[in-house]
Amino acid sequence: MKFLSTRELRNRPGYVRKLVQKEDLVLTANGKPVALMLGTSEDDFEETALVIRQARAIRAVARMRKHAATLPPEVKSPSAIEAEIRAVRAKRKTK
Repeated sequence: MKFLSTRELRNRPGYVRKLVQKEDLVLTANGKPVALMLGTSEDDFEETALVIRQARAIRAVARMRKHAATLPPEVKSPSAIEAEIRAVRAKRKTK
């Protein structure tokens, strides 16, 4: 994987377009990663996007499970879980 600054993307978009078709790129700003660029084609764009979304969902569930494993038993009760779900849903409605 090659690292590439946002400045290089802005100044040399044609070069970046060719490069991303050969290898995955990490886009950086101030030396820190901000995006991952993957080459794709018109034919496999939707499938690639779906796979990325699925991977993100799997990662989110794994993080939640890892966090839940650190909680004391009383926090894991069904009523405590339902209360947490209601609280999160209530926050979403106010936004």
